[in-house]
Amino acid sequence: MNKNTNTIFWKYAGLTTQFFFAVGLTVFIGIKADKWLHFTTPIFVWLLPLTIIISIIFKIIKDTSSKK
Repeated sequence: MNKNTNTIFWKYAGLTTQFFFAVGLTVFIGIKADKWLHFTTPIFVWLLPLTIIISIIFKIIKDTSSKK
């Protein structure tokens, strides 16, 4: 691997780590919020990670798009 390939690899490895950590954290927060609010349907378990996934997809598109 040359230096440029190595830099790109670590950039995407960092994005992947952020993605999994954010999704895991929001699932945990969603579980706690649903229990605290006594919801029988896991509303926050679905909404919080979905919001994070959408925002991370937009961030990845913005970071990887060609800059003109």
